[in-house]
Amino acid sequence: MDRLVAVGCPDLTDEGARGEQLRTFAKVVEAVGELCPWVEPIRLGLAVFPVRGPSRLLGGDDAVVSAVANALAQVDPSVVIEIGVAPGLFAAQLAARRGLLISAEALPEFLAPWPISVLARPELASVLPRLGLRTLGQFAELHHREVFSRFGADAAMCLQVAKGEVGELSGLRDPSIGRRLRSLTASASPLPSQTTFLGGMGLADERLAVAARRLQAQLGPESVMVGYDHGGRSPLDQASLVPFGSRPVVTSHEAPWPGRLPSPSPMTVFTDARAAQVFDGEGDQVLIDDAGLLSAEPARCTVNGGSERRVINWAGPWPLLEAWWEAPRHRARLQLLLTPATAILLVFEAGSWWLEAVYD
Repeated sequence: MDRLVAVGCPDLTDEGARGEQLRTFAKVVEAVGELCPWVEPIRLGLAVFPVRGPSRLLGGDDAVVSAVANALAQVDPSVVIEIGVAPGLFAAQLAARRGLLISAEALPEFLAPWPISVLARPELASVLPRLGLRTLGQFAELHHREVFSRFGADAAMCLQVAKGEVGELSGLRDPSIGRRLRSLTASASPLPSQTTFLGGMGLADERLAVAARRLQAQLGPESVMVGYDHGGRSPLDQASLVPFGSRPVVTSHEAPWPGRLPSPSPMTVFTDARAAQVFDGEGDQVLIDDAGLLSAEPARCTVNGGSERRVINWAGPWPLLEAWWEAPRHRARLQLLLTPATAILLVFEAGSWWLEAVYD
């Protein structure tokens, strides 16, 4: 996750009656761009750029902040400027409010006291305080699976941001800001081209990074996602997608993962629930008993209310017991080969079958 310099202008958060604030912000972006060509306007009143290259050139983060402050003082001394440095866009904008320079190691401690409202999620800001969770630090103590199951994927991403594992939330960027700034001058480029401050990156990496940043500036952080593989038991747990520039959740591949799905891995893994049913030769439902055994041999299967398909072969079940120390979760997996030739992975939980993945 890149450490970013955030330049905030709290008095320039709307265009103004005649566009005067937009023009002033354009001058701010231009002045910062003279120090670092890779400045990104995020929304009206906020721009960022990576600190690593300028810090090496100028002799430290403090020197970068001073250079930016001095440059912007020449633009319009009456404009209030907030400057901060932190890993990721979310923390950087908060650091700018306080005028702080935050290291990667200090990020969780810095985020912890901020109120839930800074996530800009009204539902979470309403519900979590009623549960006694009023700060990001208290929110960060929750388990990812619990938040995902109760509040959904966006709340789970908010949790990763609160923990300092992900640097950006959707909704922080205004996709129109680049177009609005470009409209002020016909000669302006879509986004500043990066020519330096890359810390030794190769040319190909540089071009890819610039292209990714441009897409994120126009379409939002989740427009460019990067996949990472890591430890886990289920296919969904063994990989994750995070916005380009964010730090992935790192778990050991070599850690003991009892019940981990062996190779080969399935080609398609579903994130949404897809109900399935398994029947025996008599048409009765096949279930898994308390001993982890099938009630009968699988003969037919349906998925998502579709037509029945014949089971050619099957393997399993393999029971799973997770989080036994807090809220035990009992599951079991079953592999089925159906006609026409399709191999699927089912999971049995709480008396029901669910489609987890499909093999190529």
